[in-house]
Amino acid sequence: MNQMEGTRGRAPVETAKKLPFFAPDLFETDRETLVELVRQTGLVPDQRFILGEQTARFEALLRDSLGAADVVACGSGTSALTLILRAMGIGAGDEVVVPAFGCAPLAAAPANLGAIPVFADIDPSTLVVDPAAVAAAITPRTRAIMPAHMFSVMADMPRLREIATSHSLRLIEDSAVAQGAVLNGRPAGVWGDAGVFSFVQVKSFGGPGEGGVVVTGDAALGAEARLLRNHGQDGVHRFVHHRIGYNSRFDEVLAAFQIHRYGSFAARLQRRAAIARYYTTRFHPLADRGILAPPEGRNGRCYYVYSLLLPRREELRQHLAERGIGAHAYYPLPLPCQPAFARFATPGHRWPSAERASARSLAIPIYPNLTDGDVERIADAVCEFADR
Repeated sequence: MNQMEGTRGRAPVETAKKLPFFAPDLFETDRETLVELVRQTGLVPDQRFILGEQTARFEALLRDSLGAADVVACGSGTSALTLILRAMGIGAGDEVVVPAFGCAPLAAAPANLGAIPVFADIDPSTLVVDPAAVAAAITPRTRAIMPAHMFSVMADMPRLREIATSHSLRLIEDSAVAQGAVLNGRPAGVWGDAGVFSFVQVKSFGGPGEGGVVVTGDAALGAEARLLRNHGQDGVHRFVHHRIGYNSRFDEVLAAFQIHRYGSFAARLQRRAAIARYYTTRFHPLADRGILAPPEGRNGRCYYVYSLLLPRREELRQHLAERGIGAHAYYPLPLPCQPAFARFATPGHRWPSAERASARSLAIPIYPNLTDGDVERIADAVCEFADR
């Protein structure tokens, strides 16, 4: 493998070395800093462990870097979706169009507010929601469209923005996995009326804990989300509740740690992109043997997860496991086929591309602290399987 920008150096291929799918040492180089931030937070005179000065600094950092009107830090990416929907007044009987393939909160967030998730099929190669399927799913009861960026590809936000605008619908951008991605010069998270990020440790800007943010260009929407995240309090008058809200507050240690790591975020993204570029070079020739790599390029790409599509998924997973390489099958059932959401599925309707993705998608390691030797070994193992 050619030396790549952001690499930690070449290491010899070691067949005995385990390469787990989820890296166990993501924060190893920052361990001492994290411990010190815990100590400092515990000694702050006002004893603000949540929604304090560090949270405000973190919100401002993201707001300014994205050019947003407001960034509201909250308990998780899932909470962020709930806060957005609630702030928009979406509730009982309203319909929200969501992808049929993706993470459970896409359907759970509207359902928990009494709204109805309406499932649209995905593009068979990019695995993001198909704009034509979204347009076909709109009814007089539709209030919002909620696309999600998936694995390493951003959804077609320009087309989805057109659809939302032409139908006078809200556009909510689930960019939980896509922080740092840019489409046509515009960052993920700011294409819709509001967007979200998630900071679960395995995300591209993950941290050592649970957390998320609402991102919006609408200051009034941001103010409403800010009110809802803390039991409806405005942050000025404690124990005065203007709304029935939630406990979705952001941790000061996590805020300080994310501020600390923000300066190296671009380098980590660059490393992920370099690994993906190498994988794609190795895997594109495998298409005639039934192994499909994600679409290549950098525009609208985030490389949070690098997922292959193939009919013999379990065989490849076993092949990799025998060589000490972890792999992960995301979303083995489309959302409308999940027991929790089956009642929202249109009887007799099928989502063939989502069903195919659920049966054939297998993700391989792409975290930035893989060495060049690690990446070569993973690619070699996949190619060996294809040659069998």
